[in-house]
Amino acid sequence: MAAETTIEVPHLGGIKAGYALSGEYDAAKPTCVLINSMCTTVSLYQDQFASKELTDAVNLLAIEPLGHGVTSCPTEHFTYWDTAIMALQVLDKLGIDKAFALGTSQGGWMVTRMALLAPDRILGLILLGTSMDYESADSRSKGCWDPKGLLTPFFKKWCSTTPTPDFLVDDVWCGMVGSLGFGTGATAEMMQFWTETLKSVYKGDEGRKKLKMALACLLERDGLLLRVRDVTCPVYWLQGTEDAPFGTTIPAEQIKLFTSSKEATLSFIEGGGHYLNATNPKEVGEALLKMVNKYK
Repeated sequence: MAAETTIEVPHLGGIKAGYALSGEYDAAKPTCVLINSMCTTVSLYQDQFASKELTDAVNLLAIEPLGHGVTSCPTEHFTYWDTAIMALQVLDKLGIDKAFALGTSQGGWMVTRMALLAPDRILGLILLGTSMDYESADSRSKGCWDPKGLLTPFFKKWCSTTPTPDFLVDDVWCGMVGSLGFGTGATAEMMQFWTETLKSVYKGDEGRKKLKMALACLLERDGLLLRVRDVTCPVYWLQGTEDAPFGTTIPAEQIKLFTSSKEATLSFIEGGGHYLNATNPKEVGEALLKMVNKYK
């Protein structure tokens, strides 16, 4: 489900950011921010929160992006840069000066923006199942998906000039979120959980607007190919060989663009799906601990 705790930060006139911490914050341990994928919530990281090996070593701080979970703000319009600023302000409010950052799918785009905006605060990036480009013709020619063709009809359906108090996200969208993310590893129980979660978040007029803008952010996001050369922290990029949206060609090209990073590596996870932290939590946990132990 969605986060049970919110914290208010000043960006965009006052955002209430949904977040979850893995137990009481321990200033003696490093912190890792976790940013979830499209239309999921902090619950995407339940395997990481359940790992004693991880939580003994690191404070895990999952933050729900704008347009997701219980996170809300006064303005209907926002971008991925706004979520990155919001996440940095959450760190401020919690008294956390520096952190590692892990992002799944769209979360990878957001945490990379955090590293660009605050290079002195982000100690390292773990990128899971992502791309640093927008859905360009070049990326599509190399096996990446075409979300505009696939998803624009949903966006148009969610636009309305009058209030929609009875809105409820449909089963088709819920099914796509689960099937694209978890792939062949999706179970009936998982699909039911995420269908119920999406329907609890995206309902009524506020839920429709939140969902519409979350999708607009995805469809109109800016690429980072000319910017990632300025990321200075280490980058560990993990990509599943069964990643449906982004495949394996683009990551192999884009990891080479992190030319200023202390270390930039790409690991392919055999059989891994798009939401790697869920389909392959063991490998993700090992990568996170490796980075934290090396760079804390």
